[in-house]
Amino acid sequence: MLAGLLAAIPSLTRADVAPQLIGLFIQGCMPFAGNPAALRDWAARAGVPAVPEQARAAFLHGAPGQVFDGSTADGKLVLVSSDDGICSVATDLAVQKAAVDALEAGFRQAGVAFRLAIERDDRQVPDIHDREYLAAKDGRGWRILLATVKDEKGGEAMLTAAPE
Repeated sequence: MLAGLLAAIPSLTRADVAPQLIGLFIQGCMPFAGNPAALRDWAARAGVPAVPEQARAAFLHGAPGQVFDGSTADGKLVLVSSDDGICSVATDLAVQKAAVDALEAGFRQAGVAFRLAIERDDRQVPDIHDREYLAAKDGRGWRILLATVKDEKGGEAMLTAAPE
């Protein structure tokens, strides 16, 4: 499903984009989870453009919010800002182990304390593996979900942050 949505964004190279996925998440989601106006201001200042309306509507599944194209030379990245303050970053090609390793390294580099709270296959989509983290820094807390395709070759991945 995510691959179809990401198809609305111009195609780039087909490399694993886990480090960029994590970078966009730590810079663009975590500081602004719970504050969509600040996230959208950051996206504008950072030059992260909005996606076409069709992609925005598809990523938000009818919920109000905005979606931005954070793609890099390595692959497609989308930053999703829901009006309720939930923030997500998605890509169509990340390898599960690389995404986990990059996320945990990114947390450590950013000085974020974290622990894995839940790890299991998705109950609704068995081809997806979920890792839920509790994270904190400077008195702020987040519940973070990393959802990746269970395929050694890689596939869709999404990170979601909500204030805790």
